[in-house]
Amino acid sequence: MKKVAKKIRTQISKKKVGQVPGSIIYTGEKADQKLFIEAFDYNKTKCEVKELQNVEECFSYEEGTITWININGLNHVNAIEQIGEHYELHPLVLEDIVNISQRPKIDDYDDYIFLVLKMLYYDKDEKIVSEQVSFILGKDYVLTFQEAEGDVFDEVRERITQAKGRVRSMPADYLLYVLMDAVVDHYFSVIEVLGNKIEDFETQIFSGHVKDDVSQDIQNLKREILRVRRAIFPLREIINRIEKTDSPLINQKTITYFRDVYDHLIQVSENIDIYREMIWSLMDMYMTTISNKMNEVMKVLTIMASIFIPLTFIAGIYGMNFEYIPELQYKYSYFILWGVMIVLFIGMLIYFKRKKWL
Repeated sequence: MKKVAKKIRTQISKKKVGQVPGSIIYTGEKADQKLFIEAFDYNKTKCEVKELQNVEECFSYEEGTITWININGLNHVNAIEQIGEHYELHPLVLEDIVNISQRPKIDDYDDYIFLVLKMLYYDKDEKIVSEQVSFILGKDYVLTFQEAEGDVFDEVRERITQAKGRVRSMPADYLLYVLMDAVVDHYFSVIEVLGNKIEDFETQIFSGHVKDDVSQDIQNLKREILRVRRAIFPLREIINRIEKTDSPLINQKTITYFRDVYDHLIQVSENIDIYREMIWSLMDMYMTTISNKMNEVMKVLTIMASIFIPLTFIAGIYGMNFEYIPELQYKYSYFILWGVMIVLFIGMLIYFKRKKWL
């Protein structure tokens, strides 16, 4: 299984080698994903939700409303190219959209702002999944690109359709904030699961009921934390650039909301740092526990060896093949020897017990 995963990663990395900058090449593994496009077109008084049947329907929305178009299926590069042509997106932007190994980033263009985030969640097998989400913020629209269906935006959809909160009365940059906030808020759920896993490992190690493969589980958990850290830490730079931007697409009133996202990121980042330290402590604790168990075993073996060394010495002397050993001629020598050995054995047990070595 590991060889297959390594082969897939190698194939993905080779897709970009030697290509001209701006080449739109999908680097993911979901090549059979169906194209799914949903659109939310709304203002303060109305909201239209529609599942689009083709790319051309994305181009029919006019000014006067805020439009959120969500595209699932990065493997459909032709459709993404058509969207890029209509919204006049830079070829490098389209390249980054379909390159799922892209680092979280922000690029400010004249007519739009391009962002890349990592959406994190746990699957049914309790394995962490990192899915790339790309955002295009325009004057009165937001485009989101995802690799597959399923995301963390259900609450946003509900707020738009049921007119909850301010989203229906705010410009497009507020919609971008709401979507980013949904991604960041979901980080807390991931962090909570990581914290529970660490507590479970601590309980196992302290109670002594440690599984044989616990060290591998701890290593897997450490990799999960590093994966979360790589997804979260670049976001602080993104928020900082949004706060300092002079783009007309970002209103000064909305920057206050982005600062709230920044505060959440700081909290998540601090938890990640704490959990990293705890993971290292868990590994040290586990190794200490294993060492203590080994020391207990070695102590028992050492005590047993110490008890039998004098007995072996006595047995070795009287096991020598010399003819003239005085005690051999005595009638009760055998029983006296056994008595001496038993007394030595019991005496050493009492001595070790008083020293609290047993």
